[in-house]
Order: sequence, then C-alpha cells, then structure tokens
Amino acid sequence: MAKESSFDIVSQIDMQEVDNAYQQTTREIAQRYDLKDSGSTVEFSKQSATVTVSAPADFVARQIIDVLMAKFVKRSLDPRAMRWDSPQPASGGTTRVVGHIIEGIDQQTAKRISKDIKAMKLKVRVTIETDQLRVFSASRDVLQQVIQMLRDNDYGQPLQFVNYR
Repeated sequence: MAKESSFDIVSQIDMQEVDNAYQQTTREIAQRYDLKDSGSTVEFSKQSATVTVSAPADFVARQIIDVLMAKFVKRSLDPRAMRWDSPQPASGGTTRVVGHIIEGIDQQTAKRISKDIKAMKLKVRVTIETDQLRVFSASRDVLQQVIQMLRDNDYGQPLQFVNYR
C-alpha cells in the first residue's frame, strides 16, 4: 500500500507584522496634512485581535482604514484577514469602526471548503480539526489539484497550505 500524502489548510496572520502596519499607520496619521489635526486615533489590541479606528466622521475613518490596508499590502499581509464592523457613533460626535483579525478557519467555512473538495470527485479524504483542515490522498498530483482549486475560490479569508508531506 502506498504511503498517503497530506497537507493542512490554515488561516494564520503574523501579529508582529500587523503591529508594524499599525505603527506605520499611526505615524502616517500624525504626519499627513489632511489627518494630522483631525483628532483621529487607531488602537491595536493583540489580546483581542482587534483594530479600533476613531475619527470625527465616517469619511475620515474610511481614509484611515485605507491607509492601514495599504500598510497591510506593503507588509505582505492579506487585507481579507480583517473584517470591519459597520461604523458606530461614539462619544463627542465621533465615529468608531472596529476591525477583527481573522485567525483560524471557523466551522462554517471549514464545512464549505470540505464540501467543495468532495465535489471535485477526487480520491481525497478531508478531516476538520479545530481551526484547520487536513487533506489526505495517495497521489500528490491530486493534492496539487485541490490546492489549485482552493486558490481559485474565495472563502473570505486568506488560506495557507502547510505541512505538505
């Protein structure tokens, strides 16, 4: 019997790079002419994996989010790793927008990925572990087809393929 090959599907983000993008964003807010005296702030919490943007108006908050997402792209972070809530009114007539950093694959997305892999009708076995999936097959070529299919589809968050053996 041939040895089975496998790989893991995960969704991870480097929190240090997120922190670096946050630091660059705060510096740019302090230096940019249109944002300098606006009273806007950006806060990052590693524990809760959130970024909170406070601004005097929704338009300014969106500008700050655009700056942060540009810093994400420069640091090779996928912007899909952030889910932004709708703008909420805050004290003093300001607007607050909270962004959640996505780490791990939730059960609903994992089931959707598993269903899509099984719909390919290839000889693969998929197991859902806590926040990742593991795909097994006797053929490495089949595993490569699965990886290509997953790259072509959009699941609303970045996927990485690790532990390919």
